[in-house]
Amino acid sequence: MERMNPRSRSDAYGSRINRSHSTIIATFIPWASILIGSFLPIFAIATALPMVPPLGFLMLIGWRLVRPGMLPVWAGLPLGLFDDLFNGQPFGYSMATWSLAMIAVEMIETRFPWRSFWQDWMTAAMLLLVYLIGGWLLSGAQPTIHSLIALGPQLVLSILIFPVLARLISRLDQLRLRRWRVVG
Repeated sequence: MERMNPRSRSDAYGSRINRSHSTIIATFIPWASILIGSFLPIFAIATALPMVPPLGFLMLIGWRLVRPGMLPVWAGLPLGLFDDLFNGQPFGYSMATWSLAMIAVEMIETRFPWRSFWQDWMTAAMLLLVYLIGGWLLSGAQPTIHSLIALGPQLVLSILIFPVLARLISRLDQLRLRRWRVVG
């Protein structure tokens, strides 16, 4: 009988031996995906109308709704600070609204512990509406009916893209929970 090299396990269970979750990757992926989402809209082509959804805010809400308890409630403050550097709103706007959004989602989940996809989508839509309208009012621009109507496509696109981002977040969560080989 031939001896197998212990490093080349070809049996059904040998490939899973000596593997565990990487705490660094498990912690890094949610935070990094939100930071990348905050950074990506600066690469969009400038148009007369706001069209690019606030991807960082959507990723924050998505992670909070898809994986409750993954991010602490205070996570809105440092992540909002990073987003304030890139979004063009008055400094502190994202810190305040992201923190309030995290508290609002926490209150909703305390009040309604059962959840469905539709409830998550409606929660995200309401938070997006408040976020975009608040940004519109505090941006320093003249609040007219025409500028409010011009905000409509960005709001609709943001609400419609949420399920796609929720699916992306679930894939990132699977990557986060994947077992990584521990060297040593």
